[in-house]
Amino acid sequence: MARFLRPLLRGTTYTRLLHLWVPMLITSVWIFISPDTPYAPALMLIPVGLIPAVRIGEGVQAQLLLTPGREDSGISVAPSATWRDRGRTVLWLEARMALGWATTFACVWLPIIAFQLIEAARGRVPHDDVWLLKEATPHGWYALLVPLPLIALYAAVVGLGTLATSLARKLLGPSRAEQLAALEERTEQLLERNRIARELHDSIGHALTVAVVQAGAARAAGDPEFTERALGAIEETGRAALEDLERVLGVLREAERPVSSRPTLVDADRLWESARASGAKVDAEVTGPLETVPGPVSREGYRILQEALTNVLRHAGSVPVRVRIRVADGTLDLEVRNPLTAAISGPGRGSGLRGIRERAALLGGRAHTGPDEGDWQVHAELPLN
Repeated sequence: MARFLRPLLRGTTYTRLLHLWVPMLITSVWIFISPDTPYAPALMLIPVGLIPAVRIGEGVQAQLLLTPGREDSGISVAPSATWRDRGRTVLWLEARMALGWATTFACVWLPIIAFQLIEAARGRVPHDDVWLLKEATPHGWYALLVPLPLIALYAAVVGLGTLATSLARKLLGPSRAEQLAALEERTEQLLERNRIARELHDSIGHALTVAVVQAGAARAAGDPEFTERALGAIEETGRAALEDLERVLGVLREAERPVSSRPTLVDADRLWESARASGAKVDAEVTGPLETVPGPVSREGYRILQEALTNVLRHAGSVPVRVRIRVADGTLDLEVRNPLTAAISGPGRGSGLRGIRERAALLGGRAHTGPDEGDWQVHAELPLN
């Protein structure tokens, strides 16, 4: 019983009832003016619903009264952008008026019927204007019928409000254009989150890898001079990582802030120096003008090289590394090769290598990671336009 009566304790039930009664105010005034044409308000709603701004008002009312306090109401507050939206608005106005009539009938007549049944059970003659009991003879068994109109009233108040909410979501819900725009916005947010995740992985992962390798080498070497160089490399790499972290956090704090000051291929020298300081023997060759590479391509190319060198230090250690950067024929070609070791024995796995392929794919290029002729190879081709 408590569960059955729970809807009567919710404020939403009564705000929905108020929403259904609002159109009846205008209808009541019209019937008072012209009682012979009660259908006229329903006809007038047709041209009204074709006005684009009306959809905004109906959406606001529906959100406030049918789904109060809910952010995911599924009801749009945008004006009608297409004739389909206008048609849906007209259907909503007509449905709202029909539900308003049903609600008014239920809330007025069902309590009257219940009262007349009580009167008949008490032995009093019901009023002749009540059509249901016009020919009724007072009798005590009418008391058994009293709950029926009250249950019907409960069903009308709760059920019509729920039906109105469902119709509002269908008829006032986002149009196809709005759904597409929301989907595109959501896609952009996911892409941004993935990009930030890759930024953190590449930058912080590279810095931690260099720090671990340098610290281990310094402890094993036992040479104060080498230890001094290792500490200097760790300090420089850590400072660069902190700068990257601060920049990424700035993007998270300010969604509209443009991404700037990210390293590009012009700054690739610091990658070679960092790798060499960690013991790797880097042979780097650059062909073509790096400064002409578009910003997005240059920044992503830098991160691809950074992740490739990080993997070399993490999995292969102090080994010869060959890096080739070539800008020609509208393409940026990146290649990092190192001797294949037992630690890297199969096709590319892990989030770092997957991030390399994702970066290349987002720019319309392609990337290959895996064994090649006895070496481990990371090879990316990125279009420049």
